[in-house]
Amino acid sequence: MTDIPTKRFLLIDDHEIVRSGVNNVLSVLYKPVEIFEAIDGDNAIDILKKHCFDLVLLDIQMPNTDSFGLLEYINIKFPDTKVLIFSMNAENVFAKRFLKAGAKGFVSKDSPLDELTKAIDLALNNKRYISAKLQNQLADELASAENTVNPFDKLLPKEFEITSLFISGENIAGISKILNVNTTTIGHYKNKIFKKLNISSLLELQALYNSHHKK
Repeated sequence: MTDIPTKRFLLIDDHEIVRSGVNNVLSVLYKPVEIFEAIDGDNAIDILKKHCFDLVLLDIQMPNTDSFGLLEYINIKFPDTKVLIFSMNAENVFAKRFLKAGAKGFVSKDSPLDELTKAIDLALNNKRYISAKLQNQLADELASAENTVNPFDKLLPKEFEITSLFISGENIAGISKILNVNTTTIGHYKNKIFKKLNISSLLELQALYNSHHKK
């Protein structure tokens, strides 16, 4: 009889109830299994340095966490570890960016259970999960001559990363600390972002994000 290799998962989410729910799902679906939990980026890196994982389920816009930086860190340091984004954030705003950055998929937390399990299975098999909603969005963008469906697509990668931190509630000082960049540089990025999005305040940025979150 051949021994079944143990699957190892890391759940990175600042909400205990979410980690508990996903933990229960994984415990039922995969046996034998080892499941670790982290509440933010620093906690996750400490765990990643000590254990090898088949799959990381990563929330985004957590306190004190540069999610793009964490994804890049995992891709570079642990290339055999697959990463699946599991978030309440707007799929049509964030999914393409994280997929381009190396994630195996983007699953909304309000998706049905079978979608989550499908995404996990695909990621474990080194395949990508793209939801029907995102497929439709990509098709619409291809059909659009001006390709202006998502205004956040105007932003360069670092601009988008900083924008996502502003949306999560961080201020210039907080972003400076998370990204290890001085506050003046973050201020310059903020001005560029506002100009590209044609807004003049963080309230307008949040409103713009909310308007696309509902689509």
